[in-house]
Amino acid sequence: MSATQTSTIDAGAVPGKSRIAVAVFIIAIVAAFCAAGAMLFLGLSKVAIGVMVVVLSIVLMLTGIPVGIAMLGAALLGLWALSGTRVVMSTLRSATYESAASWSYSVIPMFILMGMILWKSGLTATAFEAARRWLGWMPGGLAVATNFAGAALAASSGSTIGITYALGNVSIPEMLRSGYKPELAVGSVAAAGTLGQIIPPSLLLVVYAGAAAVPVGPQLLAGVVPGLILAFAFATMIVIHATLRPSLAPRVDMSGVTWRMRGESLVSVLPIAIVVLIVIGGLFAGIFTATESGVFGMLAALIMGFNHMIRSRKSMREIGAMMRESLIGTLTGTASVFLLIIGVHVLTRAMALSQVPNELAQLIVDMGLGRVELLLILIVVYFILGMFMDTLAMMLLTIPVLLAPLQAVGVDPLWFGVFLVVMAEVGLLTPPLGILSFIVHRIASDPKANLGQPISLNTVFLGVAPFAATAILVIMLLIAFPDIVTWLPGASATQ
Repeated sequence: MSATQTSTIDAGAVPGKSRIAVAVFIIAIVAAFCAAGAMLFLGLSKVAIGVMVVVLSIVLMLTGIPVGIAMLGAALLGLWALSGTRVVMSTLRSATYESAASWSYSVIPMFILMGMILWKSGLTATAFEAARRWLGWMPGGLAVATNFAGAALAASSGSTIGITYALGNVSIPEMLRSGYKPELAVGSVAAAGTLGQIIPPSLLLVVYAGAAAVPVGPQLLAGVVPGLILAFAFATMIVIHATLRPSLAPRVDMSGVTWRMRGESLVSVLPIAIVVLIVIGGLFAGIFTATESGVFGMLAALIMGFNHMIRSRKSMREIGAMMRESLIGTLTGTASVFLLIIGVHVLTRAMALSQVPNELAQLIVDMGLGRVELLLILIVVYFILGMFMDTLAMMLLTIPVLLAPLQAVGVDPLWFGVFLVVMAEVGLLTPPLGILSFIVHRIASDPKANLGQPISLNTVFLGVAPFAATAILVIMLLIAFPDIVTWLPGASATQ
C-alpha cells in the first residue's frame, strides 16, 4: 500500500478540526494568489521565483489539493515566469514520459501488490502471535512483541497502513486485556507501523532513489541496518520504561506457552520469512536486481497467500475477493505514487532553472556550515515540516533543493535517503497532523479493540512521544557513524 494513502483521515477524528481546516484553507488560498501574483507580475529574480514555487507548492497542499498536482501546478507556473510558454509546453509534452519511463520504478507496483496480498490473505496476523510467544515474558513483552512483529512485516511488505491495521486490531486488545496502559499499547503499534518504510521493501526509498538519481538496489539495502537498529532501540526503550514503571506494562503469565507452541509459531511465520529472504537476501547476494526482487517477492507472496487461505478453508469467492482488493489497492497506490513522481520531475526542472539549489549550496559554504551542523538544522526543519505535510510531499519537495548543498558538504546521497525517510516517518507520529497517530486512534476507537475503554487522541500522541524521541536519537547515531548506513550497500557491491 502506498505511503500516500495514509493521508486519508476522518475530519471528525480531531475535535474542532473543521474550523481549523476552514481557516487554514482561506489563509492558504490568499497566500497562493499572492505567491502566484508575485511570480507573474513583480519581476522577481530567478532565485526569488524559485522560492515562490516552493511556497506556492506548500500552500496549495494546505488547501487540500493532491500533492502531485500541487507540485506540478506550482512548478509549471514557475517555469512560465522563468522561461515563458515554450518551455512550459515542452515540459508538458515530455515530463510524463521522462519521469515515469524508468525501469527501476517498475518495482513500485510489485512491492505494493506484495504487501497487499500478505495483508489481505491474513498472513500478517501470524507475526504478532509468534513474537508474543517468544518475547511475552520480558518487561513490556507484548509491546516488544508488537515492535518486532512490525519489523518482520516491514521486511516482507513495506506497507505502513497494512502493518498498523494488522497489528493494531490484534495487539491493542491483547495489551489492554493484560493491564497495559493505553498510551503504551497505542504508541507501540504506531511506532511499529513506521518501520514499514525504513526496512525494505520500502516505497519511500524507491521513490527517493528515483528522485535523487541513485541506484534503487543499494538504496534499499542502505535501510536494512538502520531499520533494525531503530526496531531494537524501540524495544530497548519499551523494556526500560516497563522496568522503571511496572504499572505501565504488568508482566504477562506465559506459563501456558510451551516450547512446542513456540516452535509451531515459527512454522506459521515461515511464509513471511521466505518473502524476506527472497527480497533482501536476493538483493544482498546480487542474485536479483531491485526490480527482479520485487517480482519474485510478489510471486512468493501470492503462492504463500493462496496456500494460507486454502489451508484456512477459505472459499474460492473469498480468495477471489482477496485478489480483487489487492489489485485495486495496487492500482490506486501506484497511480498516486506516479503522479507524485511526475510532479517532482517538473519541480526539479523549475529548481534547476531558478538556481535555488546552487545559491543555497553557496550560502552554506559561505556560512562555513559543516556536515554535522547542516544535518542538525535539517532535523529541526524536517521535524517542523512533518507536523503539517504529507510524508512523500515533504521528501519530494525538498530533494531538488537540498541535494546540491548536501553534496557540497560531503553527505552521501544513499545516507541522506535513510535520514530523510526516518525523519519522514517521525512526522507520521507527531502532532498536529501525525497521520499514523490518527489511524491508530481510529483503530483504538473501535470497542472491539479498546475493550470498552475510551482512548483519546491525546493519549495516542502521549504514547508516541517516547518513540519519536527514540527515532531522533537513532538519527543522531547515524550522523555520528554514517558507515552504519553505507556499510551494507558497500558489502553487497563487493560480492
